[in-house]
Order: sequence, then structure tokens, then C-alpha cells
Amino acid sequence: MKSSVDISRIDPKNRIKGPGLTKPGVAILQSLFIALSMAIEILIRGNVGAVTGVALWIAFAGGIYLGRVGTIFTSVVAPPLAFAFWIILLLPILGGSSLRISRFAIDLVSGLAGIAPFLVTGAVAGWIIYFAREKSRVEKVKR
Repeated sequence: MKSSVDISRIDPKNRIKGPGLTKPGVAILQSLFIALSMAIEILIRGNVGAVTGVALWIAFAGGIYLGRVGTIFTSVVAPPLAFAFWIILLLPILGGSSLRISRFAIDLVSGLAGIAPFLVTGAVAGWIIYFAREKSRVEKVKR
């Protein structure tokens, strides 16, 4: 049965030169990119939204593209974890919710609601690519 995602069709000329980022490199790059976009959006709007969502998509795609062979799992898992870490850290510091737990909870839920479509679609696409690559790797080993 043919997979709907054919990884072998990627043009090798468009691949990055060199081995690519390691697992820690992918996770750190994604985390810092997400933190920067969140900080900018929180300072401008007061909460997270579409700008951070697009940054999450870029983080998913960038990690998959820039990572070495074998780093795709990290590329798919790191952005949601980085988002969770940074939203808990940045909302009280930059968002003005201070240490009031009720205000922080409201800001957190509204931020998660605004980012959910981006987070879910990015994760689903990342997992589809991960499983497609794993399937092609297993098929190569069987040959």
C-alpha cells in the first residue's frame, strides 16, 4: 500500500548542506523562536494568538527541515512543550497578570484557545511526516 506522504520526492538540491541540527539544537532553536514570537505578541497584544500560531508552524517545519536524520521525533514533540513552558513563564512577566492566580488562569485559557488550531494542525502534520518516514525507514531495512 502506497503512503499518501512520499518523502522520497523531496528535491535533494533544496536540502541543507551538512549534517543538520542535533536533537538538542532542534529543541533549543524551536524553543527560542517560539519564546521570541510569544514575547513580541504578548507585549503588543497582551496575550498570544495568530503570530505565535504561525511561529509554531514555522518551528514544526523548521525543525523537520533543519534537523539531522533521526531528529524528527524531537522536532514534533518540542514545540508544544516549549509553548507550555514559555506561556507559563511569559504571561505573568510580560502579560500583566502578575501573580494573581485568577487573572493568570483566565489569560492562560484564553491564550490556549487562541493557539489551539495552530498547535493541533502543526502537531498532526508533524506526526504524519514522522510516521511516514518511520514507515519508509522500516521498508528500507526489510529490503
